[in-house]
Amino acid sequence: MKLVKNIELGDPSSNKQNFIDLKLKLLCCRYWLLDLWDCHDMVFPFWRLYWNKNKGGQLIHHENTYDMDPDYLYIIPPFTSFSSRFTKKHIYNSGIHVSGRQFNSNYDEKDYEENYLIHFFIHFNLGIPFDNVYPGILKIELTDYLKNRLTYLTERLKIENKDFKLTFNLKLQAFIKESLTSIGPELWKTINIDDRVLKVIRFIEINIEKKLSNPDLASLTNMAPNSFGRLFKQEMTITLHRFIQNRKIAKACDIFEHTNKTIEDVAFNLGFSDRYHFSRVFKLVTGLTPANYRSGKYT
Repeated sequence: MKLVKNIELGDPSSNKQNFIDLKLKLLCCRYWLLDLWDCHDMVFPFWRLYWNKNKGGQLIHHENTYDMDPDYLYIIPPFTSFSSRFTKKHIYNSGIHVSGRQFNSNYDEKDYEENYLIHFFIHFNLGIPFDNVYPGILKIELTDYLKNRLTYLTERLKIENKDFKLTFNLKLQAFIKESLTSIGPELWKTINIDDRVLKVIRFIEINIEKKLSNPDLASLTNMAPNSFGRLFKQEMTITLHRFIQNRKIAKACDIFEHTNKTIEDVAFNLGFSDRYHFSRVFKLVTGLTPANYRSGKYT
C-alpha cells in the first residue's frame, strides 16, 4: 500500500474551497433558579446566550426593554452595555445584584415557576473577528430543533454541572452554532473588514501583553497614524485605542476565569503601568472592578 501524496489534503477536486474558521470557546453553561436579577450597565468581553423557561425576565439595552419570552433565545454580543431584572423581585436601580441557586434533579420546576426565574445561560467566545461584531440584543425564535436541544441540555445540567461528557459538549456546541445561524447578515459585517485592519487586529491578538501604540500599529500597514486611525474607526465602529483596551480586558477576564493569578500579575502581564491604571480601564470596559469580577457575582 502506498501513501498518497499527490492529492492535497486528500481532496481530488481542483476547485478550491474557502471556509470561515470559527473558534468557539465555551466559558460556562448553567441552569439556575433566580430570585434576584437586578444587574445594571453590565459590559462583558464574551457572548451571552439567555433563555428563561418562564416569564418575568427583562433585558434593557439603551432605550429598548425586552420582556423575555420563553419561545425565544436572547443573544448578547461582547461589549454590549445592558441591564437585566426579574420583575417580580425588582429591588435595586444600580449595581449588580444576583441571587439564586443551581437547579438539580431534586427540584420540580412547577414548584418554582411562580416565585423564581428559571434561567438558562451560556457564556462563550467565537474568536477574531467575530467577537467584535456590533453590540445589541438579538431575539431568536426557538425552532423545534432548538427546543429539543434545550430540553436535553437543561435536563443534563440538573444531573451534572461540572464534568461534562463528550456528547454534552458536542450537543452544546451544536446548539450555539444553530442559534447563531438565525442572526441576520448585517451582524457579521466584520468578516469582510479591510485587510489592513485585519492584519493589525491579528497582530494585537498575538501581542496583547505588550504596550501597543497607534504609530507602531499603523506602520504595519504603511499608513500614517491618523489615516489608519480613521480607517480603523470606519471599519470597526470603535477607535483603535478603545479596541486595544477592550481586547486587553477580554484577555484579563480569560486569565481570571482560568488561573489564580493576582490582579497585580495580570496588570503587569498585559502591559499596564500599575494595578490602579489596570483597574480604572477594567471598570471602564466592564462596569466592575477586577476584584468584583473575580468574585463571580454575575450571570
